[in-house]
Amino acid sequence: MTMTIELEVRGMSCAHCVRAVTQAIRERDPGAAVTVDLAAGKVRAETTLPRAAVAAAVAGEGYEVAD
Repeated sequence: MTMTIELEVRGMSCAHCVRAVTQAIRERDPGAAVTVDLAAGKVRAETTLPRAAVAAAVAGEGYEVAD
C-alpha cells in the first residue's frame, strides 16, 4: 500500500542534496515518487515504506529530519 510521507529536513541546499535524498529513498523503494522542496526544507515521498524508514534513509545521507 502506497502512503504519502512528508518530512521536514534541515541541511538541504542544492541539486546534489535533492539527488542524494531521492536516491537514498529509491534504494529502499525503487517505485517511490520523491519530491524535494529546498526552499521549504520538505521531502515528500509516495512510497510503500513506513515513515521511520524514509526518515532513516534521509538521515543516513547526513540530513537532520525533524520529528
